[in-house]
Amino acid sequence: MNVFTFSEARQKFSKVLDLARTQEVIIKRRSGETFRIVYEKPVRSPFDVPGVETDATTEDILTAIRESRERG
Repeated sequence: MNVFTFSEARQKFSKVLDLARTQEVIIKRRSGETFRIVYEKPVRSPFDVPGVETDATTEDILTAIRESRERG
């Protein structure tokens, strides 16, 4: 656990955030109040998938969709 005064945290804010990724960081004010910095991992959407390279044109895709609907 790392404890910083408010002034130290302000001066070294980038370092404080980097430390918070791996360990607990506390910031203390002169008044005695304490604050905990918590790192949150980014949430990825299940629909965030890499694209597929293809030579198909928009017209090819629309034709395939039309044909599949006509069969059903």
